[in-house]
Amino acid sequence: MTDDQTTARLAVLGAGVMGVGIATLALGHGLGVLLVDVDAAKLDRAPIDVATQLRLAQLMGARSGEEPIGELATSTSVHDAAAATVVIEAITEVAELKSKVLVELSDVVRPGTPLVSNTSSIPIDELAESLARPGELVGTHFMNPPYLIETVEVIRGARTSEATMAAVTSLLAALDRKAVVVRDAPGFVTSRILHPMINDAVRVVQAGTATADAVDTLMQGCLGHRTGPLRTADLIGLDNLVDSLRVLHERTGDEGCLPCELLLAKVRRGHLGRKSGRGFYRYEEALP
Repeated sequence: MTDDQTTARLAVLGAGVMGVGIATLALGHGLGVLLVDVDAAKLDRAPIDVATQLRLAQLMGARSGEEPIGELATSTSVHDAAAATVVIEAITEVAELKSKVLVELSDVVRPGTPLVSNTSSIPIDELAESLARPGELVGTHFMNPPYLIETVEVIRGARTSEATMAAVTSLLAALDRKAVVVRDAPGFVTSRILHPMINDAVRVVQAGTATADAVDTLMQGCLGHRTGPLRTADLIGLDNLVDSLRVLHERTGDEGCLPCELLLAKVRRGHLGRKSGRGFYRYEEALP
């Protein structure tokens, strides 16, 4: 790697849907980003995916197209994140994997570097248990796609320091995002409310009461849900939704959070939503 690459201001760990989306958001605001993933094939695709998402952001009015674009660097090693001033972890929603990666990052970065876990449901203080410097960890829950949705849920763990909070809110301000700070709990606010509701919507379809389109149309037209719960599920990714529901069930005991059979069946078939081209709806092109 070149010197310019290793001094990227922001490191994003995980080149999946959320990691690339967060990287796109930062790059579109002129920040340099180091994108890290063990999967070299994902990293090879990342520049194309970022370019596609930047064009979509422009088409949707989220950027003018005249703003400078930051430099994207990629790496398969967390050690290359050593010089980053902020690290955002955006890997799969499995607590053990997140904890392992966060420990690796904490050992690599300079003391005082904020570690941001982008999670939809795992309590931040639970992840902080493994860290020698737990005050450096804070949670975010970017919504998909991050380059279009302007509000970000920020989760302050019991041990998150003032300096870490100041750093993450400053970063979000630089990205033109509105930070809404909440206390730590399984699912926080958005997932604790939304994901069981989506699970119930899937149960309605499973029971044959209504089609997915009918559920979404009623929720949009009668209750003001912007996209409908099942289109939202497809955007989240049905596999990600199942992971989040399992986390919620394990940590709250709420039986309503047990993923219903139709949801599990779609995941088994690889019908994961927009990213795979098919979920509760079919899509001509999978999202990058």
